[in-house]
Order: sequence, then structure tokens, then C-alpha cells
Amino acid sequence: MNKLFFFFLTIISISIANAQSSSASVVDGVFIRENNFNKVPIPYNFEIESYMMWSKRVWRVIDLKEKINHPFYYPIEPTHSMRNLVTVIRDGICSRELTPYDPISDEFDYSLLPNEACAIGEKFDTITEYDEDGNPTRIPYQEPFPTQNIRRLRIKEDWYFNSKRSVMDVRIIGICPIEEMFDEMGEYKGDRLLYWMYLPELRYTIANAPAPNPHSDVERRTYDDLLNKRKFSSYIMKESSVYGRTISSYKQNLDALLESKRIEKKIFNYEQDLWEY
Repeated sequence: MNKLFFFFLTIISISIANAQSSSASVVDGVFIRENNFNKVPIPYNFEIESYMMWSKRVWRVIDLKEKINHPFYYPIEPTHSMRNLVTVIRDGICSRELTPYDPISDEFDYSLLPNEACAIGEKFDTITEYDEDGNPTRIPYQEPFPTQNIRRLRIKEDWYFNSKRSVMDVRIIGICPIEEMFDEMGEYKGDRLLYWMYLPELRYTIANAPAPNPHSDVERRTYDDLLNKRKFSSYIMKESSVYGRTISSYKQNLDALLESKRIEKKIFNYEQDLWEY
């Protein structure tokens, strides 16, 4: 009897092992995709102050509703191999790999605790369930983080001219997700800055986070690639100046857009004016 029991137990174990190995051998596609990223971001050029001939700091806004910026916004719900940029940042904060900074200042003066930053955007509510006798019971539950409401990103960057290399270059210093706030009726209430992220630190995380590629599924790009190669559309909302004010404080609507273009053209013309043709 014992021998018969162990015989059937062996047969069942072998069947389960074969089923697991068969499932593990399934290739979801034409080729085996390398999903294990272990990339190191391309290091920046080491800059020395004495070589800085000129610099200008600007603040930009990336509107994620624009088609070219969709790789930063989608997928809203994480998949097995893909997360949007905000989800990557939030996962890094909650796992204590990244340091978020208080949005009250964009100079990275005050860091936030990971638990405090993870709680931003979370909502708690209760639902009523009834038992077999019809007695109500209120059960608390946590609503998922509203990733779909993060529709803009604010970035701070420095444009500078290096006299030794004779090149105009740009470097993003920080990035801040912006959440659109809505009330219970779905009415828009305004925007909220979540937290500033220091990009030189963030790069080590987003360099291993694949980003959607609308042109080819074979070419694997990361969010670090998209930012450094400037594969996004944006507009200037502020420049470093004596007044320290945003464009919206003195220009409105179309005039604000024209002012943004004027600042971009001023930066472009500075480099062009250095050369003699």
C-alpha cells in the first residue's frame, strides 16, 4: 500500500514539474527579450567653472498630453515589463532608493521622508459590506495612486557654453511631477507639485527603466535616453533673471507662448553669434 502511494506521488510530482518547465520554456515572441537591465548611465562631462563662458538657467514644462511625450505618460497601469516615468520614480522613493525633495523649493534644500513622499496622492476611503444576516460592516480600503492625473512635468536645466570644448551644452538638474487636482464631482481644482527629484541621482534608476517606443518594439530605450537625447516637447515657463518671475506673471495666453519662443531663440542666437562665417 505504501509503495503504491509513493508511486502515485512520484507520478504527480513529475507531472507538476513538467508543467512548470513547459510554462517556463514558452517564448512570448519571436526572440528571447533581455528584460534584465543592468545599465549604468553615460557619465556627464566634468565641467570646471573657469571654462564656463556663459550660462542661463531655465525652467520648462513637459505636457504629457502631447503625442511626442506619450512615452513618459503611458502605460497608466504598469505591465510586466513597462512602467511610466512617474511610477518608476514613485517605486524608487517607496523602496528608499531615491531621495525626494520638498516642492516648496526647487533648490533641493529640504528632503522628504520616504513614507511621507509615498503618502502624497494616496486616498483612503471605506466601503460597506453586508454579512449573511444583513449587518453592515465598513471596511477601509486604499485607492490606487492617481497616475493618470500626472499630466505635466516641470524640469530645471542649465544651458552653458564651455570655452575649452567650444560647445553649447545643456544639463537637466531636476524634475518634478505635477498632479492635476479634481474634486468629488470631477471638477478641476488646480495643480500640485509632488516633489523635486535630483536628476544626477535619478539617472541610475531611470537608466534601467525601459520606455515605450512607438516606432519599434525591438529598440529598447530608457527614460534616461529620452531625457538626455531630448526626445520630448516642452515650453519655457521661467528663466533666471533679476526679477525671478515666471512668464505667466507678466504675459498671458499667446503672448506667453511668444515670450517662451523669444527666450529659446535668445539662447540659440548666443551660440550662433560666437562664430564667424
